[in-house]
Amino acid sequence: MRSDGRNFDEIRPVKFNLDFLKNPLSSVLVEFGETKVLCTVSLDEKVPPFLKGSGTGWITAEYAFIPGATSERTSREVLMRKGRSLEIQRLIGRVLRGVVNLTKLGERTFWIDCEVLNADGGTRTASVTGAFVALKWAIKKLLEKNLISEDPIEEFLAGVSVGKIGQEYWLDLNFEEDTLAEVDANFFMTESGKIIEIQATAEKLPFTWEDLEKMKELAYKGILSLIQKQKEVLNLG
Repeated sequence: MRSDGRNFDEIRPVKFNLDFLKNPLSSVLVEFGETKVLCTVSLDEKVPPFLKGSGTGWITAEYAFIPGATSERTSREVLMRKGRSLEIQRLIGRVLRGVVNLTKLGERTFWIDCEVLNADGGTRTASVTGAFVALKWAIKKLLEKNLISEDPIEEFLAGVSVGKIGQEYWLDLNFEEDTLAEVDANFFMTESGKIIEIQATAEKLPFTWEDLEKMKELAYKGILSLIQKQKEVLNLG
């Protein structure tokens, strides 16, 4: 058993709170255990210059910690994003675009903002999982207003971490577990099992293709559980 009582193949308690804020097109507060991320979607009726006149839309993201998200204050990224934040916000946009037919968006940009309110491991996987719900909710509102004619989202998507600690593979690591992991991997997969992105690192020891396959199988179990929770909050399950 783990310190929080979970089995090795269990995700943390997951919650989605829709329309957490009034002003954005959509907003979702997602919780993976003690990790809490506020995901919002805002609409901009234009696209980057390289897409102008193409009839194609765009999805982009920003990601940041609020100062109180960690035990020691995290300074605001006022002048420029830190390298880690840039990497994760590019990941969020890239992964979401992987399940969206951008030609069905029209020439408009969906801004996904992910603010980490409390960090306890897995902030990037929680951000992607919550951002997908926020995007799906935003699309629903646009369909109801006839601003777009068909759903551009081709498949459900979620993200989850897996770590190897000793000879065991643990699903959905919290911060304490993440610091212990010899191998740390983040999987972003669709409901049908297609892989959008894998980020895997040998934190302490090299790992094998067999390790990666076992982690992928465990991750997919977690992905399916997360997608079921996404569908439930969206009344699609």
